[in-house]
Amino acid sequence: MSNSSNGQEEEYEEDYEEEAEMPDEEGNKVVEEEMHEIDAIMDVQDKTFEEIRLPADVVSEVQGTWNAYMSSASSRVAAGEAIYAALFDSAPSLQSLFKTPRAVMAIRIMAGLNNIVGAVHEPGPLKMIVETLGFQHLDMQVTIPRVIIFRDALVDLFELELGDRFSSKARSGWRSILNYVGGAYIYICREYAGRLKIIASSWRTATNKERDIMDVVNDEGADSAEQDGDGEGQAGSMQTSGEAKPGNGPQASGEAVKVNSMQVPTTFNEMFLFNGAVMGFGGSLWMQEVLESFDAMVTNCSNTYRLQEECDTLSLNIDKYRSTVNLNEYKAVMLASLRSLVPKDWNSAHEVAWTWLWDNIARMLKSLLGKAAARNKGLERFLMSLTEDSRDYLRRESYRRIFALAPASQDYFKQSTTRLYFIADKVVEMTIEMYRDPKKMVEDISALGLRHVGYGIPTEFFAPFVSGNVEVIRSMTTDADAEDGFRWSLSLISRILVRTINEGSTIVMKAINSNSARQLEKAVACAPRGKRSMWLLNITVGTQSISPLYWSIESGSLESAKAMIRDLLIIRADRDNYYYGADDLIARHPDVIERLCADAQALLPGLLDGLIWRSRLTQDGQRRVNFYIKHLVQDADGNFNQCLDWLVAAGDPKIMCHPVVVLFTDLVWGGIANRFFMLSKCWFLFTLGLFIVSQSVLQHFPESSATRTSTMAIRCFIYVASLGRILHMQLSEAIGDCRAGRYIRLSGGIRIPQYLGMGKNAVNFLLMLCLMVMLAEEPIIWCAAKYNPDDPASTAAVAAASGAATSSLAASGTAGYSRTGPEVATVVVNHNANLFTQHCTDGEVNLQVYEPVSMVAMLLYWTLIVDLSVLSTRISAFVLVCGRTVSELGLFLLAIAYLIVAFATAISSLNQEHPDFQGIPKSMGTLAELSLAMYPTGHYAALLETPIILFVVACFIILGSVFLLNLLIAQLNAAYAAVYADMVGYARLDRGKIINETMAGVSNTRWSRWLASRMFDERLEYNEGDVGVAGGLQLLEAANANPINEDMIRRFGGSTSPAMQWPEENADADESDKFDRLEKVLHRATQKLGAVTKRGGKAGGSSSRGGQSGSSRSESSVGGSEAAGSV
Repeated sequence: MSNSSNGQEEEYEEDYEEEAEMPDEEGNKVVEEEMHEIDAIMDVQDKTFEEIRLPADVVSEVQGTWNAYMSSASSRVAAGEAIYAALFDSAPSLQSLFKTPRAVMAIRIMAGLNNIVGAVHEPGPLKMIVETLGFQHLDMQVTIPRVIIFRDALVDLFELELGDRFSSKARSGWRSILNYVGGAYIYICREYAGRLKIIASSWRTATNKERDIMDVVNDEGADSAEQDGDGEGQAGSMQTSGEAKPGNGPQASGEAVKVNSMQVPTTFNEMFLFNGAVMGFGGSLWMQEVLESFDAMVTNCSNTYRLQEECDTLSLNIDKYRSTVNLNEYKAVMLASLRSLVPKDWNSAHEVAWTWLWDNIARMLKSLLGKAAARNKGLERFLMSLTEDSRDYLRRESYRRIFALAPASQDYFKQSTTRLYFIADKVVEMTIEMYRDPKKMVEDISALGLRHVGYGIPTEFFAPFVSGNVEVIRSMTTDADAEDGFRWSLSLISRILVRTINEGSTIVMKAINSNSARQLEKAVACAPRGKRSMWLLNITVGTQSISPLYWSIESGSLESAKAMIRDLLIIRADRDNYYYGADDLIARHPDVIERLCADAQALLPGLLDGLIWRSRLTQDGQRRVNFYIKHLVQDADGNFNQCLDWLVAAGDPKIMCHPVVVLFTDLVWGGIANRFFMLSKCWFLFTLGLFIVSQSVLQHFPESSATRTSTMAIRCFIYVASLGRILHMQLSEAIGDCRAGRYIRLSGGIRIPQYLGMGKNAVNFLLMLCLMVMLAEEPIIWCAAKYNPDDPASTAAVAAASGAATSSLAASGTAGYSRTGPEVATVVVNHNANLFTQHCTDGEVNLQVYEPVSMVAMLLYWTLIVDLSVLSTRISAFVLVCGRTVSELGLFLLAIAYLIVAFATAISSLNQEHPDFQGIPKSMGTLAELSLAMYPTGHYAALLETPIILFVVACFIILGSVFLLNLLIAQLNAAYAAVYADMVGYARLDRGKIINETMAGVSNTRWSRWLASRMFDERLEYNEGDVGVAGGLQLLEAANANPINEDMIRRFGGSTSPAMQWPEENADADESDKFDRLEKVLHRATQKLGAVTKRGGKAGGSSSRGGQSGSSRSESSVGGSEAAGSV
């Protein structure tokens, strides 16, 4: 905060100081006596900053009251908001300091107070925590009057909330702690603020971060200045900001500048390596380790805990080098590099600041270097000596002691005992791995910490966890190195976890844990409009990141996930910019469609709905509709997106009928896929035509040399081209599935390759088998072996056979029948003399197998041509309906077969002479004819002669033709009604499969040409003259198709800065939430009135001011609360 504070604040602080100088009254004397008794800090100590030691009973009271206050609140967030409200309402002069959003600030206050209370019994850690918090408050003008205001407001809140539980020792303890913390803030700001600012500014210059920041600011300015149009202004500004200027072109990207063929380093790392080589330290490999961690240490130099953590991990890496480590060498190279990179600003203050920083780092490193090896060996010896019984004892006893130290932690360990034992083993394994590979472990621990953010684990349980495990190790070994190695490693792991959790615990993650859409909306409302989408999509800690959206899906918080998707896909706008999170969503999660299909299909409709914008205005009975389908059609590299493949794999027909999916599938199908699909089917249609000619046409022609030759040529083509192609495809698929281990398990333990699970592939496999059988039984091939046109024996035999046949026909007086027609006078032909004949002796035998198999192959060919139904969605839907109802027909046929067998065996058991029912086979044939209405009508009269058979046949007809046939009709109606609602969706699923298969064969050139014709990068117009967001297509639909009553774009006035939050949307406010807030305000006001009355009669005030001042301040705060409630 600047020195130009408002007059109200200055007047308030002056009055406060004057009242502080007034004579002590009875209440203040009581407080001072109590504080003297416990040796507490009576005043704000801003002259020194040393460790503080409070009596054990005072520490116990402070921690007890804090836990009691936490328990009295409904949640940690509610407790933080109560503290925030107390501070904000009781001190008007401090309200200008609260610039952070309320929800964020409440969580920060809670985290800071919780860390302070947790370490109040340990002077060393407490000092480090307060020092770190002090560095975070360097930009605020902390003064003694403000510290007193903050202290008294917090103490008053505890007294109001806890009542008699807040004892005098607790009050004095809290006053002492808050005096100590406030004085430390003032001391740190006075002593170290200048040095830290010098370090931060010079480091930005040395690492070119200052240039990067300026580039970002320029880009934001260019974006905000962009006018509605075709986007040329934005492109021009980007080009201008990227132009090379003297002295700052290459430096902006961190690259070295070439001057007279020599590369001049421009970044700290490059300059350090250059100076190190010049100064003779190029062989000191340990400097590389320091250099890798130096940016993190400098960036976090104001965070004592983080600086100690970086030094701990750095010491492990340095200890792996056997060379001598002289930290002063790094200091010399560092200062030389900084002088070269900051030549204009460098002075004695910079020298002092950087020397002070390195001395602190060197002091931490010197206390650690050389100890890792002994700790590692001791821990390895201990772990190698553990037996199975001792390991069980370690697992069991560690949790027992943890629960004894922190009983509340039992509520968070809900897994089974075996799972807890597994966690204990992993903890022990991590402690030894930290010594072996510290870099990898830091990454793994950071990732683990981010997962714990989603679990909502309080960080105060990590200290008891470490203490409990260390106590168990201490009880199991006398090796000091083993105990020290385990304690130090586990402590480092816990500190990394706590830091990761604290940095990753955003208000969005806390809202996700509550699975409340309302809480999520409140949390994300605090985000700057330019970063709102990233608050929902990414949390980064170090090199690790976690997605709040994906975590909400994984944890089952689908209400929060639904609210996040809805918020991302709302179009918001100010005068300068449109904000639409679809691009950020796909850029962060290119596989979001796949993830939702697999884990949360219920969220898919909301996601797809968010890709549609409809205008509220209509013109000529039509309205504009924008479909933002760019990221569904193409991926980040410009290739065909896998989105359609994921949707087809999900198999949901309703999703396939969504307008967005319908549009982009029809767009791809009509624009490029259908042509390539038809080209791929041309070969199949050509093959089918040849197969029909060879098998069903030519054999009915009079046999001649040309007919036989044509038949042979076509069949050779079928066996080589068609069978060969099918065989190649089947082998490729089968080998691929076998190598990948993809099988389908059938009954009896039989496994088949997974590709045969698709109907098309199974039909192709059967067709391949039929063609192979046809090739093996091909009569032309068998007859070719006996081809001999000049054999006299064959001619004589044929003549004799011909004469015998003629005599036989004359004697019988009947005509024979051949494949070519009736035979009046048969002439036996010598087929062995004909080339490519199939009617030789062996050929006639093979035809008995060849012809049925050829018939089956013909049917399979026609089955495969059903794929062409995909050209019409209506025809495809009809085919699918037939396929899905054929199962009912199968059941009907099974029932008829059962009745036929049953009644045939029953009739055959009768002693009757009816010719149509002589034996089971003939009875089954007769009953089948009756079922199919093929029984000759003249035979019904014979049934009257045997009444018993007539009765049985009547029963059969009633059951089969009346009952089962009508039941089949009813089942088909029901099945059709069930399938009809989704038959178009199933048809589109089939078309989606065809599109995916077809697009795999489309060349990149054709795809790029078609994609460019769609012009997805052009910005779409919302209403006339209002150019908005790119990435889609605009269509016109009937005005009455989807009526819209309000603008789907949420527009806001005021500032257009991307750093500003969006104004609160009062229209979406929850009425019940308003009443809850009003009730809380009234309750707090009532408590304050009662506490003021009670305290006025007992002590006359709780601060160094008089009772009158305290009463007036309380009354003014109550008045403010009542005013807020009335509003």
